[in-house]
Order: sequence, then structure tokens, then C-alpha cells
Amino acid sequence: MVLQTEKRYYTLEEYLELEEKGEYKNEYKDGEIISMTGGTTNHNKIALNFCRKFPLTVQGQAYDIYMADVKVSIPRYRLYTYPDVIVIKGKPIYDGTGTTTITNPLLIVEVLSNSTKNYDKTDNFKYYRSIPGFQEYILIDQYSFAVEQFAKQAESQWIFKEYEGEEAVLVLDSIDFQITLREIYERVDFELIEE
Repeated sequence: MVLQTEKRYYTLEEYLELEEKGEYKNEYKDGEIISMTGGTTNHNKIALNFCRKFPLTVQGQAYDIYMADVKVSIPRYRLYTYPDVIVIKGKPIYDGTGTTTITNPLLIVEVLSNSTKNYDKTDNFKYYRSIPGFQEYILIDQYSFAVEQFAKQAESQWIFKEYEGEEAVLVLDSIDFQITLREIYERVDFELIEE
């Protein structure tokens, strides 16, 4: 006999209260609370490598970069999510009274894993595109020298570019910034298979 459990739906207020008190991060999607899986050492190195070079390149400009602990609110889909890296221009626009959730990402970077790559390339990108000021989406493979870039050209029009090999140079479209794939993958051990 299979016992079926009823799926529990939460109000946004319940989610935000649980998230404030919780030990673990969870995303929220239209009433459902989705537990986040932990990242691998390679995943963290890749995100940190991107973040480490970014402030040095855009120093003195009005950009801020955030990693993993800042949520993005996507009202159209009643979604709260934790991208790997967020870049905003100017001051953050907060959702609510706290300083943990922003509504104005300019650029989002996701480090792909085998368990999240399909979601990040499809649904997640669709959700991010609904944010008015969102201009660029970078997907970094954690298993090889491979990066995908989507840059907004006009309303509902995005250009796709791909970069492969450690000599390739990722050039952002929305910000005057470039980084080699060698820099992105510095000290990443592709022999490690973690999931």
C-alpha cells in the first residue's frame, strides 16, 4: 500500500517567516517551498573566481555583486530564488523591509550542475527574463571550460553566445567587463565528480 502525502502550500508571509528563522535556505515558487541542495567545491570556486575579479575591474563604477545568500524576488511568478551570483547597477531595490531580497538584478550568473542545468537553461531563465531591468544571463558549466551567455538586445530579443576552451574570453554585454575562462576555472579540479 502506498501512502500519499498531501502537498503543503505556504503563503508568502509564512515562507518569509520560515526563511528568516531557518537554518537552511529554501526557494519559494507559487506556494511551494523548495529546499536548496548544497554546492560542490568546484561550484563554489567558479562563483568565487568570477566574483573575485569583478570588483577589481569595475572599481569606482556603480555596480555591486552578491553571492548565494541574497534572494531575488520575481513577482510575476510568485518566486523567490537564490542565484549563484547577482550584479546590480546603482543601489539595490529591496523587496519588503529587510536587506536580503532584491528586485533589480542586471546580470545573473548560474554555475551549472548535472541536477540543475536543465532547469537553469529553461524555466529559471524564463522567470529571470520577466524582471524588467534584467539584461544578461551567464551559465557556467562546472565540468569543462564552457560558458553560455544570453544578452538582451530589445524587449523579448536575446542574443546567445558560447565560449569553450581555457583561452576563450567572456565579454559581458551589459557591463564593461571581461574574464578569461582560465580565470573563471582557476584551481578547479575537473577530475572531481561531485553531485
